[in-house]
Amino acid sequence: QVQLVESGGGLVQPGGSLRLSCAASGFMFSWYTMSWYRQAPGKERELVAVISSVGGSTNYADSVKGRFTISRDNAKNTVYLQMNSLKPEDTAVYYCKADRGRVDYWGQGTQVTVSS
Repeated sequence: QVQLVESGGGLVQPGGSLRLSCAASGFMFSWYTMSWYRQAPGKERELVAVISSVGGSTNYADSVKGRFTISRDNAKNTVYLQMNSLKPEDTAVYYCKADRGRVDYWGQGTQVTVSS
């Protein structure tokens, strides 16, 4: 069974850091492009970061560029999102997505709350 399980979310003060993880199983992880999305209350789900299957290419939303870093460890079937200099507007449920063009998989999300 395909699974994407996010972890690492929580409550953090503005300016703080969190590292999200997404553990994958049930498919050929190394073949898939991995992405992080987020959805804040009252807003549409938005793409945050993308990393290619071998990790050679990344892309970020303008709102997080320079603060967030996406990475992957294909040996561990895991993709990460390092989030630094967090702002209240980063508060959202963060979702992990795997895709290979013909099929997409989604995790259930992890809550990130940035508040003092």
